[in-house]
Amino acid sequence: MTELLERGPDRAPLPARPAEPGRGRLLRFLRRRPGLVISVLVIVVVLVSAVFPQLFAPGDPNLAVTAERSLPPGPGHWFGTDYLGRDVWTRVVHGTALSLQATLIAVAVALVVGGLIGLLAGFVGRWVDEGLMRLVDVLLAIPPILLALALIAALGFGTTNVAIAVGVASVAQFARVMRAETLRVRGTVYVEAARAVGTRWWVTLGRHVLPNAAGPVLVLAVLEFGLAILAVSSLSFLGYGAPPPAPEWGSLVAEGRNYLATAWWMCAMPGLTIAATVLAVNRVSKALDGEWGRDR
Repeated sequence: MTELLERGPDRAPLPARPAEPGRGRLLRFLRRRPGLVISVLVIVVVLVSAVFPQLFAPGDPNLAVTAERSLPPGPGHWFGTDYLGRDVWTRVVHGTALSLQATLIAVAVALVVGGLIGLLAGFVGRWVDEGLMRLVDVLLAIPPILLALALIAALGFGTTNVAIAVGVASVAQFARVMRAETLRVRGTVYVEAARAVGTRWWVTLGRHVLPNAAGPVLVLAVLEFGLAILAVSSLSFLGYGAPPPAPEWGSLVAEGRNYLATAWWMCAMPGLTIAATVLAVNRVSKALDGEWGRDR
């Protein structure tokens, strides 16, 4: 009797739970996060507007109709018109390409330069690590907006120069993240095994270290994309971007700031577009930063 109690009744083992297919898991992941779905849709609309602006706004962004000056948002003009009678919606859509072009250049500069600095510092070590990290500390000690303004003063005005200045001001963050990931990967077993069998250092760096250290840096690039939009728009607001009448997002906000009392939409609509794009990019970067892996 005691033996039966210890063994218990014979029961058939429970069948193993089948693995959820990737498509079903993706749908469940998105269904639980409506904010992420909205953010993805916002980013898609912004990207399409940058590539095919005529799809959403077929008109001329610089066409002024004096009889339609300072009209509020309505069916004919979704974002209203400005003080010259130009359609604000059309100018925002056509300005997307300029703003995103500068943002992409800024993130690319920060990713490439900062990634190379962090990769060399973490992999080589010793005096190379010390020298490069002291340079990074100097960059971190300077506020990014002040560093960007100093670089613009040296390079000159223009969208490309603004993008390069914003990218250089963001190099330090990428360098620190890449260095930390390189140090983590450098101490793994497979890297030590590659060194033990006599693999050349550049092969180890390119085949083992870089691919396994690039993940968090790419997530940082997505997050930095939103911050770069803010930085580029801020400098454009101050007048350092493309000259008028180029419809950059920051310059559109600057044009409407003097009409807040009488035509608030001239400033509010481009500002809301910037805010929505930045929030959408930040939400997507949060989803990429481990949220997908935790949802099992």
